[in-house]
Amino acid sequence: MTIKEAQEVLLIEEQGLAAVRQRIGREFVKAVELIHHCPSRLIITGIGKSGIIGQKIAATLNSTGTPSFFLHPVEAMHGDLGMVQDTDVVIAISYSGETAELNSLLSNLKRRCSSVIAMTGAAGSTLAGAADLVLDISVPKEACSLGLAPTASTTATLALGDALAVVLMNRNDFKAADFRLNHPSGSLGARLQVKVGEVMLTGTQIPLVAAEATVAEAVTELNAKSLGAVIVAGESRQVEGLVTDGDVRRYVASNLDLSQTRVAEVMTSDPITISGDIQAVDALSIMQRHEVTILPVVDIDSRLTGILHLHDLLGKGEFRFLL
Repeated sequence: MTIKEAQEVLLIEEQGLAAVRQRIGREFVKAVELIHHCPSRLIITGIGKSGIIGQKIAATLNSTGTPSFFLHPVEAMHGDLGMVQDTDVVIAISYSGETAELNSLLSNLKRRCSSVIAMTGAAGSTLAGAADLVLDISVPKEACSLGLAPTASTTATLALGDALAVVLMNRNDFKAADFRLNHPSGSLGARLQVKVGEVMLTGTQIPLVAAEATVAEAVTELNAKSLGAVIVAGESRQVEGLVTDGDVRRYVASNLDLSQTRVAEVMTSDPITISGDIQAVDALSIMQRHEVTILPVVDIDSRLTGILHLHDLLGKGEFRFLL
């Protein structure tokens, strides 16, 4: 029974997210434009569970390039309104739209900021009526068996906040280097401050075949090293090309005889290479710009010295690549 109950909770929350996803439209686009063109800060406010979700949304926005801060409605009415500027945009969160502490703040906020965006599940509420834009976070029902505890609704609010943050991140052309600047003490920030030569794979760890090798031999090396690509190099270790598992799949689909086909016929010639002396964060930016996950590392004479995989930068399974 316990497993079934847990699965039912997750199903209800999935349905709530689906409902919010289907309603994303012009209001969301307008909200993105308002925030993107805001010359100062985005203020998030809410109380109770909505306030906790609002704090997380503000933190995500800050870390991804949208300056934000959380304003507690009660503290705002006791002096913290002084932080609000006339160019700020406010997101006010209340599922019912009738939270007394938040609604008592609304008139003061509207006099002080440029725009108020409501995140609410009640289109006819006081909050929705006072806002310049309304983002609908209504869900079919809460996962709580009593229908009282905010569960599916807070999940939907958090997810919509993430959607705003990611869309704004892309609009702001926010890069991995920017992320590192915002996370200098985090594990990712520390990892990206090292030189490529300190994190690249070397020696027998490099998936490597000669230019005269067959595709079948490249597949054997692919399977042995499990990096998703094989570097093609000559006797002097000059990088001549790169064969990815995607290349192999395409040629298998073409019914070529892999034991007779040379890698030179399927490889990408003159692949992008980097120096071991550059910072890892710069290598990540190169990967991001060219949408690749592997880079051969070469010395000043363009001889192969190592290979850098995305996982060596971000930590396998810890982060997703930001494209």
